[in-house]
Amino acid sequence: MALFGSATPISKLVGEGLPVFTASLLRVTLGALSLAPFVMKDLRGNLAGMNGRAWREVSLIALFGMVGFTLLLIYGMKYITGVAGSIIMSFTPALTALGAFLFLGSPLGWRRIIAIGTGVGGLIFINIHRGEFSDSSGPMFFLGVALVMGAISCEAVYTLMGKKATDHLPPLLVTFLSTALSIPLFTLLAFLFDFEQADFGAVSAKTWWALGWWSLGTLSAGSAFWYSGLARTEASTAAGFMSVMSLSALLLSYLLLDETFEWIHLPGILLVLISIGLMSWVHATDHGDR
Repeated sequence: MALFGSATPISKLVGEGLPVFTASLLRVTLGALSLAPFVMKDLRGNLAGMNGRAWREVSLIALFGMVGFTLLLIYGMKYITGVAGSIIMSFTPALTALGAFLFLGSPLGWRRIIAIGTGVGGLIFINIHRGEFSDSSGPMFFLGVALVMGAISCEAVYTLMGKKATDHLPPLLVTFLSTALSIPLFTLLAFLFDFEQADFGAVSAKTWWALGWWSLGTLSAGSAFWYSGLARTEASTAAGFMSVMSLSALLLSYLLLDETFEWIHLPGILLVLISIGLMSWVHATDHGDR
């Protein structure tokens, strides 16, 4: 989730230097190439064992988690600040936990509700004193908010479908296949809408570095770690750890986007850390670990 959180400020940097569809195509292509060596050995056997349900789950991950999340986030972050993006992402844990409860039958219970609520409360507290947004009065700001809200909805689908898929498929295979399946759609979108606008010679080194991390750090490593964790825990438990994503987005917005730090954010950060500790305790207690 810390790696996923870095996508918020990083996508803003990438979107300022490259057309959206071209940047997205490059991201998933690099991601798939980086994952391929880890799955090729058993790829043929794993593909032969996949039924229609498994392909539907992986396809939904590709559609929502790769294509939907990427496009909505990078477009949305064109119109809002990194701190504003982290505010919206603070609602991801509650949204995902509710979805896990409603659609996967994942247990919730009062302890998980408290842990998730603590994390969400901490992230709301972090951003209550965020200061004024320089562009908050413009209509495009509200469009940006709506787009990032759509992105976190896709993130919830990504987690819930990933939980179902990793119940019977290796996490790295799920990550690789969902990434690879998104390449044709991004290729079509890039060539139809913006590939001719891309002036690769004018792209700065900063943008290329940001694209590299957006591909290898957030997509490849982030997805592999997240799905490996999902295979070992309840989806409602994992939802509590999604608080880390928006905390990471907030802190990296200070570092990478030069946005203003407020000391009042520190108590909110503490609440998020308490939430993570509570969720770890709940999971350990439920599974008899000490």
